[in-house]
Amino acid sequence: MTTTPTPLQSGDTIGICCPAGAVVAADMEAMYRQLRQWDFNIKVGKTVGNSYFKFSATDKERLNELQEMLDDENIKAIFFARGGYGTVRIIDQLDFTKFVKKPKWLVGYSDITCLHSHIYSNYKISTLHAHMGSAYITEKQDSKSTQSIYDAISGAKHDYKAAAHPLQRKGEAIGIVVGGNLALLSDLIATPSDIDTKDKILFIEDISEYRYNIDRMMWQLLRAGKLNNLAGLVVGSFNDTQDNEIPFGITELEIVHEKVKHFKYPVCYDFPVGHQAKNLALKIGGGYKLVVSDNEVTLSELTIS
Repeated sequence: MTTTPTPLQSGDTIGICCPAGAVVAADMEAMYRQLRQWDFNIKVGKTVGNSYFKFSATDKERLNELQEMLDDENIKAIFFARGGYGTVRIIDQLDFTKFVKKPKWLVGYSDITCLHSHIYSNYKISTLHAHMGSAYITEKQDSKSTQSIYDAISGAKHDYKAAAHPLQRKGEAIGIVVGGNLALLSDLIATPSDIDTKDKILFIEDISEYRYNIDRMMWQLLRAGKLNNLAGLVVGSFNDTQDNEIPFGITELEIVHEKVKHFKYPVCYDFPVGHQAKNLALKIGGGYKLVVSDNEVTLSELTIS
């Protein structure tokens, strides 16, 4: 059974850090304003606005800061400023002993998929796949996606509707939601952070990948058995997809469809989750009901005992 972190209350403190790539300090101001409007205090880590080559700081500095925030009982949630790359370099050195005793919401996506998968797989604690940093800037923001973050950390349940898609497969499914960034999910196979997808509702998304690489990663999931026994599949956005001079021949969504067309579970496509303004928060480890019909797709949170 999944453990859900305690809902936040007015006046609680949220820690903000960068365990992977660097973020520009000015891009964070909109996030700070939003969290304060929600009546939360914030504690900004030294990694935010800092840079060390490709990363926000050295491995040791990023590790120590995240560890301190995980252990600090005065910090009730941790919001990540950016993904990028680098969480995998520190994941095995993190000590989750205190976090497991008093779980707190961890909020982010992209490279943060490494943390989401590791924590749910090893400790069955729910985390939140949701937007970060510059996504709070007005011109880049989707208000419903931002509200879905507040709903989650304050204890409300999600109830989403999305458009139908020509490639979809109709049906209903109830299960625990797992997933995130396709590249990370592929890389984590056969590691201590790998996810068990059996009877789960899996969701995937990615950005700036070549179509042949999406194909390769989908084959990896299929050959590893990750797509065989799903309750359902939610395919999010694949933004800024690239192709070679000699075209791959099919689109990214057709690539996914090719790998799952012989199964019977419901599949929806172009669901509003991923590297885009419309990035609805999803609780990793949370129970949801997926309904794919001719006219629409619904994904509603429920309690699974």
